[in-house]
Amino acid sequence: MEFYIIFLVFLALTFDFINGFHDSANSIATIVSTRVLPPRYALIWASFFNTVAVLFFGLHVAGTVGKGIVDISIVDANVIFATLLGAIIWNLITWYFGIPSSSSHALMGGLIGSALVKAGGPHVLIWSGIIKTVIFIFLSPILGLFLGVFIGWIVYWVFRRFSPLQVDHIFRKGQLLSAALYSIGHGGNDAQKTMGIIAGLLFSAGMLGKEFHIPLWVIIACYLSMGLGTMFGGWRIVKTMGQKVTKLRPVDGFCAESGAAITLFLSTIMGIPVSTTQTITGSIMGIGTLRRFTAVKWGIAGQIAWAWVLTIPCATLLSALSYLLVRNIRP
Repeated sequence: MEFYIIFLVFLALTFDFINGFHDSANSIATIVSTRVLPPRYALIWASFFNTVAVLFFGLHVAGTVGKGIVDISIVDANVIFATLLGAIIWNLITWYFGIPSSSSHALMGGLIGSALVKAGGPHVLIWSGIIKTVIFIFLSPILGLFLGVFIGWIVYWVFRRFSPLQVDHIFRKGQLLSAALYSIGHGGNDAQKTMGIIAGLLFSAGMLGKEFHIPLWVIIACYLSMGLGTMFGGWRIVKTMGQKVTKLRPVDGFCAESGAAITLFLSTIMGIPVSTTQTITGSIMGIGTLRRFTAVKWGIAGQIAWAWVLTIPCATLLSALSYLLVRNIRP
Protein backbone atom coordinates (compact mmCIF):
# COMPACT_ATOMS: atom_id res chain seq x y z
CA MET A 1 0.00 0.00 0.00
CA GLU A 2 2.76 2.46 0.95
CA PHE A 3 4.57 1.82 -2.33
CA TYR A 4 1.34 2.54 -4.24
CA ILE A 5 0.89 5.82 -2.33
CA ILE A 6 4.49 6.83 -3.09
CA PHE A 7 3.91 5.98 -6.75
CA LEU A 8 0.75 8.11 -6.84
CA VAL A 9 2.50 11.06 -5.20
CA PHE A 10 5.18 10.76 -7.89
CA LEU A 11 2.47 10.56 -10.57
CA ALA A 12 0.80 13.69 -9.15
CA LEU A 13 4.11 15.56 -9.26
CA THR A 14 4.53 14.30 -12.83
CA PHE A 15 1.15 15.85 -13.63
CA ASP A 16 2.36 19.06 -12.00
CA PHE A 17 5.49 18.95 -14.17
CA ILE A 18 3.37 18.37 -17.30
CA ASN A 19 1.06 21.19 -16.19
CA GLY A 20 4.04 23.54 -16.06
CA PHE A 21 5.33 22.14 -19.35
CA HIS A 22 1.91 22.45 -21.00
CA ASP A 23 1.13 25.89 -19.58
CA SER A 24 4.57 27.44 -19.98
CA ALA A 25 3.16 28.92 -23.19
CA ASN A 26 0.80 30.99 -21.06
CA SER A 27 3.71 32.52 -19.18
CA ILE A 28 6.16 33.10 -22.01
CA ALA A 29 4.21 33.30 -25.28
CA THR A 30 3.68 37.06 -25.17
CA ILE A 31 7.18 37.94 -23.99
CA VAL A 32 8.74 35.64 -26.60
CA SER A 33 6.51 36.72 -29.49
CA THR A 34 7.26 40.40 -28.77
CA ARG A 35 10.98 39.49 -28.64
CA VAL A 36 11.49 41.08 -25.26
CA LEU A 37 13.31 37.92 -24.13
CA PRO A 38 14.70 35.00 -26.12
CA PRO A 39 12.96 31.70 -25.37
CA ARG A 40 15.63 30.27 -23.06
CA TYR A 41 15.68 33.30 -20.76
CA ALA A 42 11.89 33.67 -20.92
CA LEU A 43 11.51 30.12 -19.60
CA ILE A 44 13.95 30.73 -16.76
CA TRP A 45 12.12 33.99 -15.91
CA ALA A 46 8.70 32.30 -15.88
CA SER A 47 9.97 29.24 -14.02
CA PHE A 48 11.50 31.34 -11.26
CA PHE A 49 8.34 33.36 -10.66
CA ASN A 50 6.14 30.24 -10.91
CA THR A 51 8.13 28.81 -8.01
CA VAL A 52 8.35 31.90 -5.79
CA ALA A 53 4.55 32.21 -5.95
CA VAL A 54 4.66 30.03 -2.82
CA LEU A 55 5.53 33.21 -0.91
CA PHE A 56 2.46 35.17 -2.01
CA PHE A 57 -0.66 33.04 -1.60
CA GLY A 58 -2.50 30.92 0.93
CA LEU A 59 -3.89 27.46 0.17
CA HIS A 60 -7.52 28.24 -0.66
CA VAL A 61 -7.39 26.70 -4.15
CA ALA A 62 -5.76 23.53 -2.78
CA GLY A 63 -8.59 23.22 -0.27
CA THR A 64 -11.22 23.58 -3.00
CA VAL A 65 -9.65 20.85 -5.15
CA GLY A 66 -8.85 18.56 -2.21
CA LYS A 67 -12.27 18.56 -0.56
CA GLY A 68 -14.56 20.89 -2.51
CA ILE A 69 -15.23 18.99 -5.77
CA VAL A 70 -16.13 15.48 -4.60
CA ASP A 71 -16.88 14.02 -1.17
CA ILE A 72 -13.48 13.38 0.41
CA SER A 73 -14.77 10.10 1.89
CA ILE A 74 -15.06 8.60 -1.62
CA VAL A 75 -11.45 9.36 -2.49
CA ASP A 76 -8.97 6.52 -2.40
CA ALA A 77 -5.75 5.59 -4.17
CA ASN A 78 -7.52 4.20 -7.26
CA VAL A 79 -9.65 7.34 -7.61
CA ILE A 80 -6.51 9.50 -7.49
CA PHE A 81 -4.70 7.26 -9.97
CA ALA A 82 -7.56 7.43 -12.48
CA THR A 83 -7.92 11.19 -11.94
CA LEU A 84 -4.27 11.84 -12.71
CA LEU A 85 -4.12 9.41 -15.62
CA GLY A 86 -7.17 10.93 -17.31
CA ALA A 87 -5.85 14.48 -16.85
CA ILE A 88 -2.35 13.60 -18.06
CA ILE A 89 -3.66 11.86 -21.19
CA TRP A 90 -5.84 14.86 -22.08
CA ASN A 91 -2.96 17.27 -21.46
CA LEU A 92 -0.66 15.28 -23.74
CA ILE A 93 -3.30 15.07 -26.48
CA THR A 94 -3.88 18.82 -26.47
CA TRP A 95 -0.14 19.54 -26.24
CA TYR A 96 0.52 17.32 -29.28
CA PHE A 97 -2.00 19.24 -31.37
CA GLY A 98 -0.85 22.61 -30.02
CA ILE A 99 -4.20 23.37 -28.35
CA PRO A 100 -4.00 25.60 -25.25
CA SER A 101 -6.47 23.71 -23.09
CA SER A 102 -6.89 23.91 -19.31
CA SER A 103 -4.84 21.60 -17.10
CA SER A 104 -6.97 22.75 -14.17
CA HIS A 105 -10.22 21.65 -15.71
CA ALA A 106 -8.64 18.42 -16.94
CA LEU A 107 -7.77 17.64 -13.32
CA MET A 108 -11.24 18.55 -12.11
CA GLY A 109 -12.89 16.50 -14.86
CA GLY A 110 -10.63 13.59 -13.99
CA LEU A 111 -11.64 13.74 -10.33
CA ILE A 112 -15.33 13.85 -11.24
CA GLY A 113 -15.05 10.92 -13.65
CA SER A 114 -13.28 8.54 -11.29
CA ALA A 115 -15.52 9.48 -8.33
CA LEU A 116 -18.68 8.96 -10.38
CA VAL A 117 -17.65 5.47 -11.42
CA LYS A 118 -16.60 4.44 -7.92
CA ALA A 119 -19.73 5.81 -6.26
CA GLY A 120 -22.08 4.71 -9.04
CA GLY A 121 -23.82 8.08 -9.19
CA PRO A 122 -23.57 11.87 -8.79
CA HIS A 123 -24.46 11.97 -5.07
CA VAL A 124 -20.73 12.29 -4.19
CA LEU A 125 -20.27 15.46 -6.21
CA ILE A 126 -20.08 18.75 -4.31
CA TRP A 127 -22.07 20.97 -6.63
CA SER A 128 -21.19 24.28 -4.98
CA GLY A 129 -17.50 23.80 -5.79
CA ILE A 130 -18.19 22.44 -9.27
CA ILE A 131 -20.64 25.21 -10.20
CA LYS A 132 -18.26 27.89 -8.93
CA THR A 133 -15.48 26.47 -11.08
CA VAL A 134 -17.70 26.05 -14.16
CA ILE A 135 -18.91 29.66 -13.86
CA PHE A 136 -15.30 30.78 -13.98
CA ILE A 137 -14.73 28.75 -17.16
CA PHE A 138 -16.75 31.49 -18.82
CA LEU A 139 -16.03 34.34 -16.44
CA SER A 140 -12.22 34.19 -16.29
CA PRO A 141 -11.60 34.72 -20.05
CA ILE A 142 -14.28 37.43 -20.13
CA LEU A 143 -12.74 39.15 -17.12
CA GLY A 144 -9.28 38.79 -18.69
CA LEU A 145 -10.62 40.26 -21.94
CA PHE A 146 -12.21 43.28 -20.28
CA LEU A 147 -9.21 43.93 -18.05
CA GLY A 148 -6.92 43.67 -21.08
CA VAL A 149 -9.10 46.19 -22.91
CA PHE A 150 -9.32 48.50 -19.88
CA ILE A 151 -5.59 48.47 -19.14
CA GLY A 152 -4.84 48.83 -22.85
CA TRP A 153 -7.17 51.83 -23.14
CA ILE A 154 -5.46 53.55 -20.19
CA VAL A 155 -1.95 52.79 -21.45
CA TYR A 156 -2.72 53.87 -25.03
CA TRP A 157 -4.21 57.13 -23.74
CA VAL A 158 -1.35 57.92 -21.32
CA PHE A 159 1.31 57.25 -23.96
CA ARG A 160 -0.60 58.67 -26.94
CA ARG A 161 1.94 61.50 -27.47
CA PHE A 162 4.96 59.21 -27.29
CA SER A 163 6.62 57.98 -30.45
CA PRO A 164 6.30 54.25 -31.31
CA LEU A 165 10.03 53.87 -30.60
CA GLN A 166 9.67 55.40 -27.13
CA VAL A 167 6.64 53.22 -26.32
CA ASP A 168 8.49 50.13 -27.49
CA HIS A 169 11.52 51.01 -25.36
CA ILE A 170 9.41 51.59 -22.20
CA PHE A 171 7.32 48.45 -22.49
CA ARG A 172 10.19 46.15 -23.30
CA LYS A 173 11.14 46.79 -19.68
CA GLY A 174 7.53 46.92 -18.48
CA GLN A 175 6.79 43.53 -19.96
CA LEU A 176 9.41 41.93 -17.73
CA LEU A 177 7.32 43.06 -14.76
CA SER A 178 3.97 42.02 -16.24
CA ALA A 179 5.34 38.59 -17.25
CA ALA A 180 6.68 38.10 -13.72
CA LEU A 181 3.31 39.01 -12.18
CA TYR A 182 1.47 36.68 -14.54
CA SER A 183 3.87 33.83 -13.74
CA ILE A 184 3.31 34.38 -10.00
CA GLY A 185 -0.46 34.23 -10.57
CA HIS A 186 -0.09 31.14 -12.74
CA GLY A 187 2.07 29.29 -10.22
CA GLY A 188 -0.09 30.39 -7.30
CA ASN A 189 -3.28 29.00 -8.83
CA ASP A 190 -2.10 25.94 -10.74
CA ALA A 191 0.41 24.42 -8.30
CA GLN A 192 -2.25 24.38 -5.59
CA LYS A 193 -4.48 22.06 -7.60
CA THR A 194 -1.96 19.25 -7.42
CA MET A 195 -1.44 19.98 -3.72
CA GLY A 196 -5.14 19.35 -3.18
CA ILE A 197 -4.97 16.03 -5.03
CA ILE A 198 -1.92 14.81 -3.06
CA ALA A 199 -3.42 15.94 0.24
CA GLY A 200 -6.69 14.17 -0.62
CA LEU A 201 -4.71 11.00 -1.32
CA LEU A 202 -2.77 11.21 1.95
CA PHE A 203 -5.91 12.00 3.94
CA SER A 204 -7.79 9.03 2.46
CA ALA A 205 -4.84 6.79 3.38
CA GLY A 206 -4.97 8.00 6.98
CA MET A 207 -1.60 9.79 6.77
CA LEU A 208 -2.82 13.27 7.73
CA GLY A 209 -4.68 12.44 10.91
CA LYS A 210 -8.27 13.52 11.45
CA GLU A 211 -7.95 17.03 9.98
CA PHE A 212 -7.48 17.71 6.26
CA HIS A 213 -4.43 19.93 5.72
CA ILE A 214 -1.61 20.48 3.23
CA PRO A 215 1.82 19.36 4.52
CA LEU A 216 4.74 21.73 3.92
CA TRP A 217 6.68 19.17 1.89
CA VAL A 218 3.71 18.82 -0.48
CA ILE A 219 3.58 22.60 -0.98
CA ILE A 220 7.30 22.85 -1.77
CA ALA A 221 7.33 19.76 -4.02
CA CYS A 222 4.38 21.01 -6.10
CA TYR A 223 5.83 24.47 -6.68
CA LEU A 224 9.22 23.02 -7.61
CA SER A 225 7.67 20.47 -10.00
CA MET A 226 5.63 23.13 -11.76
CA GLY A 227 8.62 25.47 -12.02
CA LEU A 228 10.76 22.69 -13.48
CA GLY A 229 8.06 21.78 -16.01
CA THR A 230 7.76 25.40 -17.07
CA MET A 231 11.51 25.54 -17.69
CA PHE A 232 11.23 22.76 -20.27
CA GLY A 233 8.46 24.56 -22.14
CA GLY A 234 5.60 23.35 -24.37
CA TRP A 235 6.74 24.93 -27.62
CA ARG A 236 3.84 23.70 -29.74
CA ILE A 237 1.46 25.96 -27.80
CA VAL A 238 3.72 29.03 -27.65
CA LYS A 239 3.17 29.77 -31.32
CA THR A 240 -0.61 29.49 -31.00
CA MET A 241 -0.77 31.77 -27.98
CA GLY A 242 1.83 34.29 -29.06
CA GLN A 243 1.04 34.93 -32.71
CA LYS A 244 -1.88 32.93 -34.08
CA VAL A 245 -4.55 34.65 -31.98
CA THR A 246 -3.29 38.18 -32.73
CA LYS A 247 0.01 39.94 -33.41
CA LEU A 248 1.50 41.43 -30.28
CA ARG A 249 3.84 44.34 -29.55
CA PRO A 250 5.58 44.84 -26.18
CA VAL A 251 2.90 47.32 -25.07
CA ASP A 252 0.19 44.80 -26.03
CA GLY A 253 1.97 42.02 -24.17
CA PHE A 254 2.22 44.21 -21.07
CA CYS A 255 -1.51 44.96 -21.11
CA ALA A 256 -2.53 41.34 -21.77
CA GLU A 257 -0.29 39.91 -19.05
CA SER A 258 -1.35 42.58 -16.54
CA GLY A 259 -5.06 41.91 -17.13
CA ALA A 260 -4.56 38.17 -16.81
CA ALA A 261 -2.38 38.55 -13.70
CA ILE A 262 -5.07 40.59 -11.91
CA THR A 263 -7.68 37.95 -12.76
CA LEU A 264 -5.47 35.14 -11.43
CA PHE A 265 -4.60 37.00 -8.24
CA LEU A 266 -8.29 37.61 -7.50
CA SER A 267 -9.40 34.04 -8.24
CA THR A 268 -6.55 32.52 -6.21
CA ILE A 269 -7.38 34.68 -3.20
CA MET A 270 -11.02 33.55 -3.49
CA GLY A 271 -9.95 29.89 -3.72
CA ILE A 272 -11.32 29.34 -7.24
CA PRO A 273 -9.34 26.94 -9.49
CA VAL A 274 -9.45 28.79 -12.80
CA SER A 275 -7.83 28.11 -16.13
CA THR A 276 -4.71 30.20 -16.60
CA THR A 277 -4.89 29.32 -20.29
CA GLN A 278 -8.37 30.77 -20.70
CA THR A 279 -7.46 33.85 -18.70
CA ILE A 280 -4.43 34.86 -20.75
CA THR A 281 -6.14 33.95 -24.04
CA GLY A 282 -9.10 36.18 -23.18
CA SER A 283 -6.75 39.01 -22.28
CA ILE A 284 -4.80 38.62 -25.54
CA MET A 285 -8.06 38.73 -27.51
CA GLY A 286 -9.10 41.83 -25.58
CA ILE A 287 -5.96 43.77 -26.41
CA GLY A 288 -6.28 42.62 -30.03
CA THR A 289 -9.83 43.96 -30.33
CA LEU A 290 -8.72 47.27 -28.84
CA ARG A 291 -6.52 47.86 -31.88
CA ARG A 292 -9.23 46.69 -34.27
CA PHE A 293 -11.79 43.90 -34.20
CA THR A 294 -10.31 42.14 -37.22
CA ALA A 295 -6.86 42.00 -35.56
CA VAL A 296 -8.04 38.89 -33.69
CA LYS A 297 -8.13 35.67 -35.68
CA TRP A 298 -11.52 34.56 -34.50
CA GLY A 299 -11.29 31.19 -36.23
CA ILE A 300 -8.31 30.26 -34.05
CA ALA A 301 -10.07 31.73 -31.02
CA GLY A 302 -13.08 29.52 -31.80
CA GLN A 303 -10.91 26.40 -31.91
CA ILE A 304 -9.45 27.31 -28.52
CA ALA A 305 -12.96 27.89 -27.12
CA TRP A 306 -14.02 24.41 -28.23
CA ALA A 307 -11.06 22.98 -26.31
CA TRP A 308 -12.29 24.85 -23.23
CA VAL A 309 -15.76 23.36 -23.59
CA LEU A 310 -14.54 19.82 -24.25
CA THR A 311 -11.83 19.58 -21.56
CA ILE A 312 -13.97 18.66 -18.54
CA PRO A 313 -16.18 16.07 -20.31
CA CYS A 314 -13.23 14.50 -22.16
CA ALA A 315 -11.09 14.30 -19.01
CA THR A 316 -14.11 12.91 -17.14
CA LEU A 317 -14.52 10.17 -19.73
CA LEU A 318 -10.79 9.33 -19.82
CA SER A 319 -10.67 9.19 -16.03
CA ALA A 320 -13.79 7.02 -15.81
CA LEU A 321 -12.26 4.55 -18.27
CA SER A 322 -8.98 4.66 -16.34
CA TYR A 323 -10.81 3.86 -13.09
CA LEU A 324 -12.56 0.87 -14.66
CA LEU A 325 -9.17 -0.37 -15.85
CA VAL A 326 -7.33 0.07 -12.55
CA ARG A 327 -10.26 -1.39 -10.56
CA ASN A 328 -9.94 -4.61 -12.55
CA ILE A 329 -6.16 -4.71 -12.07
CA ARG A 330 -6.12 -3.56 -8.44
CA PRO A 331 -9.53 -4.06 -6.76
